[in-house]
Amino acid sequence: MEILNTALVDWSRAQFALTAMFHWLFVPLTLGTSFIIAIMETIYVKTGKDIWKRITKFWMTLFAINFAIGVATGIILEFEFGTNWSNYSWFVGDIFGAPLAVEGIMAFFMEATFFAVMFFGWNKVSKKFHLISTWMVAIGSNLSALWILVANAWMQNPVGMQFNPVTARNEMVNFWEVLFSPTAINKFLHTVTSSYVLSAIFVLGVSAWFLLKKRNIALAKRSMVVSSTFGLVMIIVTIFNGDESAREVYRTQPMKFASLEGLYYGAKAAPLITFGIFDTHRPTMENQEPKVFTNKFEVPKLLSLMATLNPNSYIPGINDYIKGNEHYGIVSYFDRIKMGKKAIGALKEYQQERGKNDSIANTALTTFHKNYKYFGYGYFNDPYNLIPNVPLVFYSFHTMVGLGFWFLILFIFGLTYALKDKIQTKRWFLYAALWTIPLAWLASEAGWIVNEMGRQPWVIQDLMPTTTAISNINTTSVMITFFLFAVTFTILLIAEIRIMLNQIKQLKDGGN
Repeated sequence: MEILNTALVDWSRAQFALTAMFHWLFVPLTLGTSFIIAIMETIYVKTGKDIWKRITKFWMTLFAINFAIGVATGIILEFEFGTNWSNYSWFVGDIFGAPLAVEGIMAFFMEATFFAVMFFGWNKVSKKFHLISTWMVAIGSNLSALWILVANAWMQNPVGMQFNPVTARNEMVNFWEVLFSPTAINKFLHTVTSSYVLSAIFVLGVSAWFLLKKRNIALAKRSMVVSSTFGLVMIIVTIFNGDESAREVYRTQPMKFASLEGLYYGAKAAPLITFGIFDTHRPTMENQEPKVFTNKFEVPKLLSLMATLNPNSYIPGINDYIKGNEHYGIVSYFDRIKMGKKAIGALKEYQQERGKNDSIANTALTTFHKNYKYFGYGYFNDPYNLIPNVPLVFYSFHTMVGLGFWFLILFIFGLTYALKDKIQTKRWFLYAALWTIPLAWLASEAGWIVNEMGRQPWVIQDLMPTTTAISNINTTSVMITFFLFAVTFTILLIAEIRIMLNQIKQLKDGGN
């Protein structure tokens, strides 16, 4: 693997981040709205009331608009692995490609097939078969997410694989370990349930707009009952799963965990910072000890409790990983870099001597396996380059968590008012629900920033730095396509918003 120029790395990362973040504007709405629609249609089939058919068809139209544009951005995202990240695709293609192949063959095929029946099959198939098709679309959408999130989880915590020193590639040895790793399970559950929350907020906010305009009141009230109930259940699950996800990050990506809380210096009974303003970014010199926060509010012992379920446990900080901590068995990044360089050198020696001098080759192979755990560290010289952008990760994490608790409050009020049939009179709540729609996307994107920026500079945790993963292509080409994608995606986003707004505004009033 070759380390390429900084400009190419930066532009390749920027292009992928742009594509991924635009794609994620559409995906969570698809994941959650599909189930909300299925629930609404189930009520229609059970009750036989036409109002529920009208409600289902309205939200289904918005779902279809979002689904189409989401597919377009997703296709581009997968192509970028081959065009911009060919070294990565070579290094782990045997593993990373498997869940993506299953996603395309099984999940997306099922989703697309039943989508046609769901959208065009009204009055052409039986009620029950149409309902089954709607549920299959929801299940297919979420199965697509499962396989993609399994692939992403493997990048965060590579398991179920073995490195082949002959081909210099990682090969899968246990598919089930990849699929059912704790990282994959937590990532899938947290991602999809938070997507359900976003979708519930979208339905709640649009319904609030109808009530503020005193239009489609029957549709809005019923939609609010469904979305508030669905959203309340899912935000509770999201919060509890987020707690477990944090412990999984602490076990598998401790540097990311320390960055979430801006924890430069380890501590026993570590407090959880609920609010903080950074005084500085990160240390760049070994002897630098910055004042991390100018202002902060913290809860005593809560970080230790969250990470280990022991309020008095020691939580290592960034400094512990850079300099090491023998008492807690933490190998310093300085030593990891040395062992990583030994692994890289031994691999090169093995490949050169294999078939020529088997004694030297076998000795080199033994050295390689002994140091392989820190293979990726060998591409670094400065340990401080192994620290992610701590302020960005910290602020993103706390934005996501803070908004999550606001969503919980919103759903509690929404369900209470809806069940008591008072929601139409609570204008403060209706405005709050409407303006929470963009906040749901902010929380969702913040979560992905934490996930992806928190593991930098790794594309595969501890094994492959981002700098070695990109294709050796012309930087100018990446820059040009970055701006072309930025313009194209922006046009698509504006088009979706305008089409959706037109569909919402043009919906004929069905009365009370």
